[in-house]
Amino acid sequence: MSSAPPPAAAGLHPSPVTGIMLKLCSVLVFIAMSSLIKVVSDHVPPGESVFFRSFFALPVILGWLAWRRELHVGLKVQNPLGHVWRGVAGTSAMGLGFAGLAFLPLPEVTALGYATPLLVVIFAAMFLGEQVRAFRLSAVAVGLVGVLIVLWPRLGEVEGENTAQAFGAMVVVMGATFAALAQVFIRKMVATERTSAIVFWFSITSTTLSLITLPFGWVMPRPTEAILLISCGFLGGLGQILLTSSYRFADASIIAPFDYASMLFALGIGYWLFGEVPTVWMLGGAGLIMIAGVMIIWREHRLGLERKRVRKATSGVSGG
Repeated sequence: MSSAPPPAAAGLHPSPVTGIMLKLCSVLVFIAMSSLIKVVSDHVPPGESVFFRSFFALPVILGWLAWRRELHVGLKVQNPLGHVWRGVAGTSAMGLGFAGLAFLPLPEVTALGYATPLLVVIFAAMFLGEQVRAFRLSAVAVGLVGVLIVLWPRLGEVEGENTAQAFGAMVVVMGATFAALAQVFIRKMVATERTSAIVFWFSITSTTLSLITLPFGWVMPRPTEAILLISCGFLGGLGQILLTSSYRFADASIIAPFDYASMLFALGIGYWLFGEVPTVWMLGGAGLIMIAGVMIIWREHRLGLERKRVRKATSGVSGG
């Protein structure tokens, strides 16, 4: 799952339908991008794919900032080191996720990626001191059981072709772990950094970091592969813009559950483009992970309402 910018920007009229539609479009765009990465994954190494995804997203992001007249402020940073750490974690997550696409079906990679918000709850408690009570811990436990169910067929018999698939599954889980760390960094950064700056400087950081993998087997893409890789960059930039824009029209609690529409898109594209038929294990595990994710989103929403009531009560007392 992608990180959520601050809810409903000031000066815009809330429009949940617009927010939801933008969110669904972003989910579809990101799944389409992953599909293109999977098409070239047999020949193009993941580090090289990260470079194309990041570098060719920059013109889209810069154009968006210029259109919103935020170019002069959107590139300013208050916490450079925070952008570096977020970039390292996010680039690692992207590279590992791309690597996993070479070994596993698209829906399975998508399902394992749903572990990210579960791990965010754990890391936020560990590194940000957020208080996590029994309800969210129970939801995380349910979700992790779902992850194990998805993983079980891959780890049950590690031999022959299953060895590569088991490796791919662990790579994707590691990618979800780094993605969760990146979101924890973002939670700290939003206090001082604009969303536009976080988006732009991540593309710069990931482009730079991907070049470290240049000595480890980059290839000259075939013409068709080059077109697909460049398209991935454009789609990545567009998806990030759609995602960011969706949270300007509605609160995160309304929009976040629509992340799970990615499973429907992944199932359809996986079957149509790659001939991938989902297993009962994958569907069952993914269902548990989704239930856990919705539980966490619902609880975050309730906690947000409680915090608002406390703030109103406190301001009322101080105002009196």
